Amino acid sequence: MIPITLRTRKNIFLGSDDWQEFYFKRRFDPAKTAILICDMWDLHWCAISTNRFNRIAHQMSDIIESARDQGFRIIHSPSDCMDFYKDLPQRQSMISLSRVQPPDSLHIIDPPLPIDASDNGCEDDPSPEPYSAWTRQHAAIRIAEGDLISDNGGEVYSFFAGAEIKDMFIMGVAVNMCVLGRTFAIRQMTNWGINCVLVRDMTDSMYNPKMPPYVSHDKGTELVVQHIEKYWCPSCLSEELLF
Repeated sequence: MIPITLRTRKNIFLGSDDWQEFYFKRRFDPAKTAILICDMWDLHWCAISTNRFNRIAHQMSDIIESARDQGFRIIHSPSDCMDFYKDLPQRQSMISLSRVQPPDSLHIIDPPLPIDASDNGCEDDPSPEPYSAWTRQHAAIRIAEGDLISDNGGEVYSFFAGAEIKDMFIMGVAVNMCVLGRTFAIRQMTNWGINCVLVRDMTDSMYNPKMPPYVSHDKGTELVVQHIEKYWCPSCLSEELLF
């Protein structure tokens, strides 16, 4: 069992907006814990985002190698790229799983996000129209023997059920979009009873400071992290997964 420091936020006076930051330790069994890498693509349609994600990918590589050595199960989830991996054993292992019906949703209330990304969140000037620029996961992140590949929440949940995994650390992008909204990500997995932890320094947002609340990009990302800590799950720093 490995102790990891988690951060959460509590509304200490119900009915108020007085949220306080709290830290606590929880012990995790690596054999019963997964780390999921969300949409760390090789390329993004937004050039500034591509540059940010590229920096994160190289840092993330060390984290994943360390966690894998400790026995954590690693799931690579680059959405829309399954054809690229269709013949790999790491993908075939997920396809061949017996499907497990997830439980009824917990129907957790989802308040509005604190940043406005209705312009698609790209800071490029001019901002291009979104398109599927990606073909695979970023090459800096190694897919090792024993890892798994899936962009399907039903497959991921079926693997969790078969392996008796209840805890999932999630890292990747974008924290206000895919990391929250994919079928394998925080909202859905939490609603299916999986304990999620956001690795808060291994993520980024799609947010343009020209949009409300008119804060810097980094501040916008932090606001979303705080939102997740309030309403969805705790977070940790990646250094907690370096052993």
